[in-house]
Amino acid sequence: MKSQPLWPITTFGLGYCRPFPGTWGSIPTVLIAAALIGLGHGPQQSPYLYVPVMLGVLIFFSAACVVQGDRAEARFGKKDPSQVVADETAGQAIPLLWLPAAAIATPFQIAGSLFAAFVLFRLCDIIKPWPIRSVQSVPGGWGILVDDLLAGLLAAGLLWIGFFITGSV
Repeated sequence: MKSQPLWPITTFGLGYCRPFPGTWGSIPTVLIAAALIGLGHGPQQSPYLYVPVMLGVLIFFSAACVVQGDRAEARFGKKDPSQVVADETAGQAIPLLWLPAAAIATPFQIAGSLFAAFVLFRLCDIIKPWPIRSVQSVPGGWGILVDDLLAGLLAAGLLWIGFFITGSV
């Protein structure tokens, strides 16, 4: 039986980009959110479009990690290989799902909020504060994915704290 391609778990090849493949893997989610918001379909204007699209990204790439994780680790010869960036693509969706209306009222605020969500997620994913680091021992695809989902939740929380401090909500 021919093996299935690893395109989904490498976010359609972005995992092969250097340097910083995880950063490359986070970018598509931000671009999708930016396109939706720019077209007037943000989380408050069109929640029936924005939320399902972002949830679709989260679910599709999470499933790619779970389904293809073991095979990717075997193919690349190590746990959580750098070519696997579907976890970053999925995790980045979490802070983008909870952008408040006041934080995306102007083009400047949209750009700032998307940039902040991107940077906070990448920092949480790279630094891996407790308890994020502790879940990396989970085997297979779940081990690849769960730390990024937690990083996304932490980034969302930090983003909201920032919005409160700056009076954006």
